[in-house]
Amino acid sequence: MSFDEHRYALTVRWTGNLGEGTASYRGYSRDHDIEFPGLPVLRGSADPTFHGDRTRYNPEQLLLAALSQCHMLSFLHVAVKHGLLVTAYEDHAEGLMRTNRDGSGQFASVTLKPRVTAAAPAYGEPPGSGLLEQLHAEANRVCFIARSVNFPVLHEPTLVVERAG
Repeated sequence: MSFDEHRYALTVRWTGNLGEGTASYRGYSRDHDIEFPGLPVLRGSADPTFHGDRTRYNPEQLLLAALSQCHMLSFLHVAVKHGLLVTAYEDHAEGLMRTNRDGSGQFASVTLKPRVTAAAPAYGEPPGSGLLEQLHAEANRVCFIARSVNFPVLHEPTLVVERAG
């Protein structure tokens, strides 16, 4: 049972009709616009491997971005709860997608590689890797996007401790 519901809406508009529609596999562009009310339009396409435009975002990139972004926001929330003062966060995420002989495919895994910079506490021990792993695990459990996918979302975090002075 859901405590609360949140609904999201967007419009995806195919802009790739080159004059003959989908008369042939190579006869149309995969270009499309992704429109969210009140926000700039995202220009989308397929991955270049699937005849897309490399200058536009593809669905696989956007899924990876959604996982990375959601995890970061969840981690920052968890850090506040546990008293970890985060001063910088950067993630170099990677996704592994496999295609099948029949042309279908799916993500096999995503690995997030967040580099978290945290301030050392004024008194006591600086945060260690054990705390970092605990907080990333908790963030993964509360991340809406990670909870919604059917493949593992792995973490290879790095912690940088800023010393006062």
